[in-house]
Amino acid sequence: MKCWLLLSMVTWSLTACPGSEAERAKRRGSAEPPSNEVWLWNDQVAAAKLMVEPLAPQPVGGLVVTSGRVTFDDLKVAHVISPVTGRVVRIEAQPGQRVKKGDTLAVIESPDVGSAFSDVQKAQADLTSAEKEFKRQKELFDVHAGSQRDLEGAQGSYSKAKAELERARKKALLLRAGAADLGSQNYTLRAPIPGEVIARNVNPGTEVQGQYSGGSVVELFTVGELDTVWVMADVFEMDLGRVKQGTECLVKVVAYPGRVFQGVADWVSDTLDASTRTAKVRCKLDNADRALKPEMYATAALSVDRQRSLALPRSAILHLGDQTMAFVELGKSPDGRMRFERRPVSVNEELGGDYLPVIRGISAGERVVTSGAILLSGML
Repeated sequence: MKCWLLLSMVTWSLTACPGSEAERAKRRGSAEPPSNEVWLWNDQVAAAKLMVEPLAPQPVGGLVVTSGRVTFDDLKVAHVISPVTGRVVRIEAQPGQRVKKGDTLAVIESPDVGSAFSDVQKAQADLTSAEKEFKRQKELFDVHAGSQRDLEGAQGSYSKAKAELERARKKALLLRAGAADLGSQNYTLRAPIPGEVIARNVNPGTEVQGQYSGGSVVELFTVGELDTVWVMADVFEMDLGRVKQGTECLVKVVAYPGRVFQGVADWVSDTLDASTRTAKVRCKLDNADRALKPEMYATAALSVDRQRSLALPRSAILHLGDQTMAFVELGKSPDGRMRFERRPVSVNEELGGDYLPVIRGISAGERVVTSGAILLSGML
């Protein structure tokens, strides 16, 4: 309301007719301007403090502004899932808790533990039997009391038994790495890396699927560090050539509107997304205070070299609905007033900086209102 009153007062002062009675009579008899123009006397221009500059090349760009997403530094995070199918009987780690590598996260009661070790014993017994049969068939064949076919069959069974024992031992080794207890059939889920328990997605009594069971597995714990995070920015093909590895990156997020996070682009993708025609640029940021959270949406501004182009200052741009406008000085009217035309223009607003490149609507050398355009718009 205050801004509207101020604009109304300024407009009234510009339309008032100061001076002698002859001067006021002259102004009352002046011609009416076209609907898209504002005509002002020199004293009105001075009262409005209008600033006019010729359109000329200016340094533009300097920043490529795009959207992005905060993610984990994938070298500092582990997504923990269960290798066995079973029921969670105990939770040892809570969100926010710091753990060392090998610390217990949860204990799972699983029949997979017993079956894995029994598979080793069965495979060992089958191998012993197959080995004896192979030796017996070989002895018979050597004294011409057995057939070649029986020997080859025994040899094949022996090879299969060895392979099965090796498979069973490796499966049991995987479970043994998580401290499987054969007696109670409990499997201890341990932290694979040191860090903070960032998320826990399981409760006592929950039934979980093992990653080797072929079912749908669920991430049970997320362990990692958030002191360093990445922002994965999407850079359009037209800007990709200006973004280099080592480029400074300025990041903003909705949660902290007045704060700018500084980082460095340490990787630029060599491929483009076929649907969006964008390439991924990874920005590495320090996050000691844990302000940035994974999956936050972010706006990333990447520093690039500036270019010179015909450009308007941002203060000259007016947004009226879905149209972009600017006021251009056209010289004097027949009665001596200064003519200002409101003209639709097209500018590239995706670039950062104080000046926006002109695409069309205004030519080089034309004089543009750079301060006070909103007052002129209020007079139409």
